[in-house]
Amino acid sequence: MVNSGLRIRILVLQVGLIGILLACSGFLLWGNRFVHGMIREQLAAQQIFFPPAGSPGLRAEEFPDLQQYGGRQLDDGAAARAYANGFIGRHLEAIAAGKTYSQVSTAARANPTDAKLQGQVDTLFKGETLRGLLLNAYGWWEVGQYALYASASLAAVALAVLVALLFECAMLAAARRSS
Repeated sequence: MVNSGLRIRILVLQVGLIGILLACSGFLLWGNRFVHGMIREQLAAQQIFFPPAGSPGLRAEEFPDLQQYGGRQLDDGAAARAYANGFIGRHLEAIAAGKTYSQVSTAARANPTDAKLQGQVDTLFKGETLRGLLLNAYGWWEVGQYALYASASLAAVALAVLVALLFECAMLAAARRSS
């Protein structure tokens, strides 16, 4: 049988644990909202839109996986990833037969008078930079999602500790009545 002094200490620890779990859950929820709000705000300010579905810029046979985004503005991580990989990525592959900026830049340095290579270097640099920035937004969007999941998990654990606390309170009350 647990004495009442030990029960009181258990209750105090449970109350403290609930407070810590809820504080961490709240912080993670705030982090989720901050990250998603910041990304949404910054992407919206860029005014990047997918071409309309089925249009010459987003033909269904070339971009079947992007038709769902047709005409939509980039305003979240999923759209940023789709635009970066599915739209910009495919266009970049067509510029220099699938070569990367690094490969084309090396060739351009070896042949500085080749205007076509210099143009490809410039286009690939800009495209890969934009693609990287959009994938960075996608990555942070995912971090925000994980923060939301962690927040919900900590809130559920806090609820479980609250149930245990209520059980301990009931046991303490029963022990006091019987003595």
